[in-house]
Amino acid sequence: MALTREEVEHIAHLAHLNLTADEAARYREQLEAVLAYAARLQGVDTSSIPPTTSVLAPHSVTRADEPRPSLAPEEVLRQAPDRARGMFRVPPVFD
Repeated sequence: MALTREEVEHIAHLAHLNLTADEAARYREQLEAVLAYAARLQGVDTSSIPPTTSVLAPHSVTRADEPRPSLAPEEVLRQAPDRARGMFRVPPVFD
């Protein structure tokens, strides 16, 4: 698809770009190549391919949620650097 200089300047204006004449000419060629490739893709027959959200097989990246015993509070607090009245003691966040 051929683009005019005015179309490239309009696109540059929308993107808030100040292009020199050389940049506009270079970007015109690059945009034409991108649009030509997109046009080629439009010509590919995909009628026999079902719509999908991903080309990868569905899988979960999380483990199964299985209940199991937790640590005793005393054991957890024993490893804390500072504790008070059965709780973790941390520096204040706000003054």
